[in-house]
Amino acid sequence: MTNPKVIIFDLDGTLIHSAPDLHSAINAMLDELKRAPLCIDTVISFIGDGVDKLVERSLRESGGYNTLLKQKALVSFMAFYSENMTTLTRPYPNVVSALQFFQNAGIPLGICTNKPTKPAQEICDRLDLTRFFNIIAGAENGQAKKPNPTPLLNCIKKLGAQESQALYVGDSSIDFYTALNATVPFRLFSKGYLNEPLPDLSESDTFHDWKAHGIQIS
Repeated sequence: MTNPKVIIFDLDGTLIHSAPDLHSAINAMLDELKRAPLCIDTVISFIGDGVDKLVERSLRESGGYNTLLKQKALVSFMAFYSENMTTLTRPYPNVVSALQFFQNAGIPLGICTNKPTKPAQEICDRLDLTRFFNIIAGAENGQAKKPNPTPLLNCIKKLGAQESQALYVGDSSIDFYTALNATVPFRLFSKGYLNEPLPDLSESDTFHDWKAHGIQIS
């Protein structure tokens, strides 16, 4: 796909390296629960399915949980994270120049993430990324999350395109299956938080360092 009408991106691990702040918040939560900290690689392996799963997996790894403990831990995590969402988080190298290129080319851009909408929006505001996007769609309680295709399809519709005219860029199997379920062309950013191999993904589909569309920004 060489000329998409719209491009939609995942956020964590695709546009921004957010793992250091997520790791710090998880360990602050665990410290409050009198548990040992987790290493950053372990926390990265838990990213992708939203905050609820991130906390759940961290609790399971550190000793287990029940419903009440999980609820307490989720509140604790969000309290720590909301204070430090961009302390260490930064866009990946060349992301800003790539987004500027697409915007200058007149291509509407969006974000479709499993991070809750409010922190996703706030992070983009703080990192001066919001100006590039026509829509920033995050996870909401009671609504489907990726890999369900609904969030991605809604983004495409709001950007005024059809599935075949869109391109989705992500870094994980969650993103791959989201695009597959939505029958939307996909490109993988291979330097993000991919934690398992993807099936049927040829070398031509690998989004190494933003060169999939002939953009030289390295």
